[in-house]
Amino acid sequence: MGGPVKKVTDVAFKVGRNIDWDGMMKLLVSDEARREISNLRRAFDEVNSQIQTKFSQEPEPIDWDYYRKGIGTRLVDLYKEHYESIEIPKFVDTVTPQYKTKFDALLIELREAQEKSLKESERLEKEIIEVQELKKKLSTMTADEYFEKHPELKKKFDDEIRNDNWGY
Repeated sequence: MGGPVKKVTDVAFKVGRNIDWDGMMKLLVSDEARREISNLRRAFDEVNSQIQTKFSQEPEPIDWDYYRKGIGTRLVDLYKEHYESIEIPKFVDTVTPQYKTKFDALLIELREAQEKSLKESERLEKEIIEVQELKKKLSTMTADEYFEKHPELKKKFDDEIRNDNWGY
């Protein structure tokens, strides 16, 4: 097998190996998203399997002598001549180059958004831990202990007291 068909099957095989399906599943939050990725993976595997089996095989050669015996030499030779004169045009991809730059830009944007999201997740996880600790200690905590963690509130209250502003 050679030519464009071989290239298509090779590319499909390489792409299929490079997709990190499990990594994508770990990043997803909802069950619906996981189901959609599973459906996409199943569809991708089916198409890839068809490409590997259907298009990776050379067609069986035509037994022209068999047809000559049953139909006649002249008609079979005419068909053979036309069959051999068929030229399958070579596929020229003009679409991929147009969208490759857009896709690359989206990948960069995606990575930036991912980094930002991970940083925000870390910040929120720390904040959740702080709130949980505060919740545990709140019933036994003194004002001084609370103001130690929140000096901006202590400053605000001290300023209000100093300025004789009691909030009414």
